[in-house]
Amino acid sequence: MITVIEDCLRGASDRYDFWVSFINAMKIRAVAEIGVYKGEFSARILGSCSSIERYYMIDPWRHLEDWHKPANESDVEMQQAFQTAMNVTRPFARKRIVLRGKTREIIDELPDEELDLVYIDGDHTLRGITIDLIRSFPKVRPGGWIGGDDFTSSIW
Repeated sequence: MITVIEDCLRGASDRYDFWVSFINAMKIRAVAEIGVYKGEFSARILGSCSSIERYYMIDPWRHLEDWHKPANESDVEMQQAFQTAMNVTRPFARKRIVLRGKTREIIDELPDEELDLVYIDGDHTLRGITIDLIRSFPKVRPGGWIGGDDFTSSIW
């Protein structure tokens, strides 16, 4: 397994290349992406990974009163981001399942052990990441994967 990951890392020029290689090598069928925004990652993965049968797109796509980050835009801007995500993933509509809400609001709509992979790129605060990890963990099948964006060896 480590060899597969090393090969995917070695051949990747960016995170998209890595995840496409990894998903294809592992023949991932069910994915949840937490934090979709405009759907750029979703469209790239869905367009490049034919093994995917179900792709859960999880995002609140609304202004959040309790989240003080630059990406916390107005409801109008978030609705535009939602429409963009729907447009860029429209060719894959039969595979996508759109769940509009915070992780803790909608994660129970997924059956336990449903996912081969959960990709976390939502609330980048320590609290938010912790919630996403804890709440999504039961949704990943034994032997499945949890990954995400912005890996670092330090929280700083």
